[in-house]
Amino acid sequence: MRQNSVRKEGARQRAPHASDHGWDEGTQGGSSVGTQDGPRHGGARPGKSADSGDDPPEGSARHRRGAGGGARPPRRKRRVLRWSATVLSVLILGTAGAGYLYYQHLKGNLETDDLNLGEHRAPEPTPNAAGQTPLNILLIGSDARDSKENQKLGGAKDTFGSPPLADVQMLLHVSADRSNMSVVSMPRDTLLQIPKCTDPDDGKVYAETGPKYMTNESLGRGGPGCTVATWEKLTNIHINHFMMVDFSGVVSMADAIGGVPVCVDKNIHSRTSEGKGSGLKLKKGTTEIKGEQALQWLRTRYGFEGGTDISRAKAQHMYMNALVRKLRENTGLTSPNQLRKLAEEATNALTVDDGLGSPKKLYDLGNELKKVAPSRTTMTTMPFEYAGARVVPKPEDAEQLFRLVRDDIPLDGKGKKKPAEEKVSDDPAAADDEIAVQVQNGTRSDVEPPAGGRATAVAQLMAGKGFTKATPDTTTALAEEKTVVRYPSADLEGDAQRVAKSLGLPLSAAKKSTDVSGVTLVVGADWREGDTPPKGKKKDDRTPDSADALSGSDKKACMKVDPNFTW
Repeated sequence: MRQNSVRKEGARQRAPHASDHGWDEGTQGGSSVGTQDGPRHGGARPGKSADSGDDPPEGSARHRRGAGGGARPPRRKRRVLRWSATVLSVLILGTAGAGYLYYQHLKGNLETDDLNLGEHRAPEPTPNAAGQTPLNILLIGSDARDSKENQKLGGAKDTFGSPPLADVQMLLHVSADRSNMSVVSMPRDTLLQIPKCTDPDDGKVYAETGPKYMTNESLGRGGPGCTVATWEKLTNIHINHFMMVDFSGVVSMADAIGGVPVCVDKNIHSRTSEGKGSGLKLKKGTTEIKGEQALQWLRTRYGFEGGTDISRAKAQHMYMNALVRKLRENTGLTSPNQLRKLAEEATNALTVDDGLGSPKKLYDLGNELKKVAPSRTTMTTMPFEYAGARVVPKPEDAEQLFRLVRDDIPLDGKGKKKPAEEKVSDDPAAADDEIAVQVQNGTRSDVEPPAGGRATAVAQLMAGKGFTKATPDTTTALAEEKTVVRYPSADLEGDAQRVAKSLGLPLSAAKKSTDVSGVTLVVGADWREGDTPPKGKKKDDRTPDSADALSGSDKKACMKVDPNFTW
């Protein structure tokens, strides 16, 4: 059985920046990584080592990982590494080809954990006309130093045994019709509010934080389910699954896959005079990297132009794109032994939620994702702005990107989502002069009082349109953002739709409600004056430039190298 370190860590105190360890390229073999002057991306806090503790309760999400206890040698724990997105691609696209080899053995390799530890869930998306829904998977990675192998690969001895940080967070969105795929990376030191999370193993409750906690701290507050809850709170995007992997898993997976092509515009050596850096050393042009060299590429900050997490995320996107293209083309993965090794390493490397907790479920997921061509895959980074050395979501641009994902609109600008067809009621409408319409004033808002006389004015307007039974309700002052026509039962739906249509409102403005006794027109805050309700503004469905979008089919992408790190 395997021990899970996340539950045994305890609370951590805020202190050093995450660039002191994690993915900030600590020298491999154990040297610490210092801080960097000027703005940067990172975030970390030292924590208490917790190598002992009571056994998790029978039947808990992590019971089969084994009891805690310092006497037991540490095995694969649940801390994870900074590029789960890459491992996801490897697993779901590569393992799909391996079929059901050693099914029960592979199933035993997988570790599972709870999907969401928060109190609230984002609403599930509405199915499209074919009954399909989008698929959202959160890819999580950390700076784990929880085993000898991870300590050797990650360095930063002062962080050995510390609680995990979710230093990679990428949301993978697959469209409902499986025609396109989007990835949104969030900088690890994004300041936001982490919701209340409850550890399902020991019942420990982590209270909701203030608005300025780094997002990578969410993993240590009960597990990956708290990171999922944090994303849902920020984006209001319903997340179906998560996947995690650790340092050693990256290396073993990269070895199983073989070389993946990456490009730099100059010779690069990621090493400072103080010994900091990933150690990556490549010649100008394209090189196929694998194993530990792949890990170096994914961790490199010192050396790429800008020297920030943003540059590193761009390099990770390039690697992931190249990896997906390779897996789709089955380049170098032609023998059963290669596929079996890939399946073995992938299932050993991953921690997933119960919904993905078997090779068959991963196989099915792989088949779904293989439907998306690289040309319809778009990598982005959450739009941000600096808050000192940290970042915060850029108000309008970040919400725009999140809305596109929520509404299942392609980030590549192709194949715009078709507007839903309006359903006409099966109940025919009565003649206009036979429809009794009560008109209410709902123009009050948080910032403005109700517009005087609107119920009477609009009732007279309706009478002029032929609705002679329209009467004002002058005793009620509501607060309704948009004008709506409510009806109490199905036999009045046709009448309500007729009223909406006469005003130029969409049929969807007619809504069933038990709060009314007949057809009721509520004049909203959007119609404080004039004879016609304003038409809704057409939404801008373009991906913000600040998201730095990269197409999965871009084979010419090349990382720019800082001149101070050439050789």
